[in-house]
Amino acid sequence: MFCTILGTVFGASVGTSLNHLATFAVLGFVGVRLFGGLRRSLASDGRALVASIVRGIRWRHVWPVPFVLTAVIFVATALVRLPVLKWGWWTALGGQGNPVFGTNDATGGTIWEWLVPVLFMAMLIPALPLFALAEERLFRRGAEHWSGRRRALKIVQFGLIHAVIGIPIGVALALSIGGAYFMFTYLRSYRNHASQQQATMESTRAHATYNGLIVTLIITAVVLDTVLNG
Repeated sequence: MFCTILGTVFGASVGTSLNHLATFAVLGFVGVRLFGGLRRSLASDGRALVASIVRGIRWRHVWPVPFVLTAVIFVATALVRLPVLKWGWWTALGGQGNPVFGTNDATGGTIWEWLVPVLFMAMLIPALPLFALAEERLFRRGAEHWSGRRRALKIVQFGLIHAVIGIPIGVALALSIGGAYFMFTYLRSYRNHASQQQATMESTRAHATYNGLIVTLIITAVVLDTVLNG
């Protein structure tokens, strides 16, 4: 909104320049965060933790993910038909999807159009299990002691936190479906083993598998688009 007003008063170039400045500031911040995650994943303790998460992934973590993701996409598609839920600050800056993927109109036609996404993905993929673990500790750990109301609130909070990082509000709300699945996974493990640590690792493996599928689908779509339209 601020950029639009300035563009009207002083000319579109001012608004565009501020828009681009904000975009590169966001990309810089995201890049720093991803680099921090990459460094953590390459440290000796980080490597051991990533290996523990990945080695523990079983078929039970894999088969539900396509169904959960399909439900998320279906609900998100319905929600973003409402203009108020279609808005996201990253989209307002000309971005596509999640800032983590580094795609924005400001980089179109430049070397940054492909270099930023490639660098971001190269840093993101090794750290995916650690990012999943951090979110599971924040939104699921201790859920065995929570009331049903608090669990539901945490599920919605998990979805909406993605709106804070720029995803459209409707899509963020739909991501609560994934949060519900991770909550179910955590509680199921706790009931079976009565171990908070084991339950957190179990939901982390489900979460990492889910995120891995999303990244795989996005990379595949980009490659296909490049091959077909390049």
